[in-house]
Amino acid sequence: MTRQYFGTDGIRGTVGQPPITPDFVLRLAHAVGRVLKKTESRPTVLIGKDTRISGYMLESALESGFNSAGVDVVLLGPLPTPGVAYLTRAQRASLGVVISASHNAFPDNGIKFFSAQGTKLSDEWELAVEAALEEAPVWADSAQLGKARRLNDAPGRYTEFCKSTFANDLTLRGMKLVVDAAHGAAYQVAPQVFHELGADVISIGCAPDGLNINKGFGATHPQALIDAVVAQGAHYGIALDGDADRLQLVDADGRLFNGDELLYLMVMERIARGDKPAGVVGTLMTNKAVEVALKRQGIEFVRAKVGDRYVLEELEKRRWLLGGEGSGHLLALDRHTTGDGIVSALQVLQACVRSGRSVGELLAGVSLFPQTLVNVRLAEGQDWKSNAALAAESERVERELGDSGRVLIRASGTEPLLRVMVEARDAAQAERCARSIAETLRLA
Repeated sequence: MTRQYFGTDGIRGTVGQPPITPDFVLRLAHAVGRVLKKTESRPTVLIGKDTRISGYMLESALESGFNSAGVDVVLLGPLPTPGVAYLTRAQRASLGVVISASHNAFPDNGIKFFSAQGTKLSDEWELAVEAALEEAPVWADSAQLGKARRLNDAPGRYTEFCKSTFANDLTLRGMKLVVDAAHGAAYQVAPQVFHELGADVISIGCAPDGLNINKGFGATHPQALIDAVVAQGAHYGIALDGDADRLQLVDADGRLFNGDELLYLMVMERIARGDKPAGVVGTLMTNKAVEVALKRQGIEFVRAKVGDRYVLEELEKRRWLLGGEGSGHLLALDRHTTGDGIVSALQVLQACVRSGRSVGELLAGVSLFPQTLVNVRLAEGQDWKSNAALAAESERVERELGDSGRVLIRASGTEPLLRVMVEARDAAQAERCARSIAETLRLA
């Protein structure tokens, strides 16, 4: 059985179009409730959301759907996705639910779930929910209906958790930070965390109106942060996305550091503390320079499919702790069960404070390889996998690059495009090789 509704990170789409409609979301919550009641007599579910205007409507639909199945609901209000994961575990709840479309614009929204342990749920669980959606509802009788209450101090509890991941003997005093919450779920929590740890905090992207989430601010639009850091003379800028599970960081010179670089810095901080990781998980898109630099340190590096869910699966399988992807989804499983932009930023700043060195200085040992990405539109029915010319040219380029680069060819999941990516130490070589591979498809 294949999944009809669940994607790589819950269910997502445009509000008002299936499946992101209040009637479907009510049915979804009812189906999830029935799955929970197979193993618990009285489950409790936590519901958090980002700042999209549609969150009110979907929250009400979820609450009704769960209550109708005899499931109690605790409403958290606007809270980062990793905050919901943390509180689900801390409150000993049966399930955590997040209403968010992450880095998407406000017309989109989505529903994603966390287990009682604060982790992403398995494909098997999602298939069980989809099977329950096909069944007729079984409404609880009046005496067995679920109840709802609000956890008013949810942001404060999550703030304290984030602070607890920063070393007790260190402080951010003397550090000036610009914090950009993308007008999203971390608009209250993020500035508070860094302020309470001693930093001088300037907030941008912290004035949500329900319609401006991710608009011109945040991890997907870092120019606003770059400009603010330079204008304010700040030491660093921290950009989160709409649900605050990814991070981009800017230094005093306006240089932007992506997730690949920050992952390497986190690894090196562990080594400096005498806690060398056994291995690190990246994705198919992780820059080759990071792999080379880690292997130079004697650390095994493994690539997972693109998506933090797959990084987490690989980490759990190998019992490793550190992983991430260039988009800024970073995982430190000894700090949190899921990717957390605030916690990741604290790990980076902790490395700077402890060493007395800047992010740029800490990353002197790794210089990202130039990448060229060429998108080739495929004709209807075009079978690129059996294209002999493409295979031959790809092999030729790989021989030319040797250990100094790599080739990645993958189909887009949303458009009829083939993405041809070449990485090399030399930018001109990367571009020439990528275009020579792409040309074989255009001639087909």
